[in-house]
Amino acid sequence: MSIFKTVMLMTILTVLLVLVGGLIGGEVGIVFAFIFALLINFGSYWFSDKIVLSIYRAKEVDTNKAPELYSIVSRLAQNAGLPMPRVYIISNDVPNAFATGRNPKHAVVAVTTGLLKSLTSHEIEGVLGHELAHVKNRDTLIGAIAATMAGAITMLATMARWAAIFGGFGGDDDEGGILGLLLMMILAPIAAMLIQLGISRSREYAADRRGAEISGAPLALADALRKMESAAQRRPLSANPSTAHMFIVNPLKKGIKSSLFSTHPSTQKRIERLETLAARQ
Repeated sequence: MSIFKTVMLMTILTVLLVLVGGLIGGEVGIVFAFIFALLINFGSYWFSDKIVLSIYRAKEVDTNKAPELYSIVSRLAQNAGLPMPRVYIISNDVPNAFATGRNPKHAVVAVTTGLLKSLTSHEIEGVLGHELAHVKNRDTLIGAIAATMAGAITMLATMARWAAIFGGFGGDDDEGGILGLLLMMILAPIAAMLIQLGISRSREYAADRRGAEISGAPLALADALRKMESAAQRRPLSANPSTAHMFIVNPLKKGIKSSLFSTHPSTQKRIERLETLAARQ
């Protein structure tokens, strides 16, 4: 299923790129767009984790630089039957975390300095158990590719806007070209959001459940989610919208648009499920 979703995401990106290439540059635009799509697909598979980490200027740490954090990740990775992932820290006061990497052998977990300062050791274990569950479930490649795709689709919308402004249309029917580009400007950001929605909501519930099993602390994870949600409402993390779905808690500023197109299920519902899970143990 993971391979199928990955192929579908790459196919969608290719089709969108070729479509906008044809609208802007006709047959020549289609050729250039197809080549560009191949490069994006190649890059998103092999380098999407590095791209996301560079966006947030994450720094890799080891047992000497962050002994407690590294020890927790190592212990939980053993519990999960996973290879030891690389560990990164993002310099940001807002507590949050994400995992990335194309497979468990190349996995990365990243946490903010705010998470290390504001959560207890047990709560940090709960959060990292959740992130390692994403690695175990092989969600990380799909999430990273979706982030790359969302960024590429946003770029397509920008290209369409400038083409509409400067009249860079393909074919003989300028009115049809303008209409197509206007539709792309409207639909491309929506398509990017729908792609994120389609892969994010259900996987968060699954990662919460398996993460609680890995850490053995469903209530600690519930408490961590409660703290991180409260912090995010007071001060949203300055995150790139195309990567928002990767974080354990939605890092973006709350509002009508955020509520309608949230990449995460309700934090309160996640907490309730974890509390129910703990009561059954």
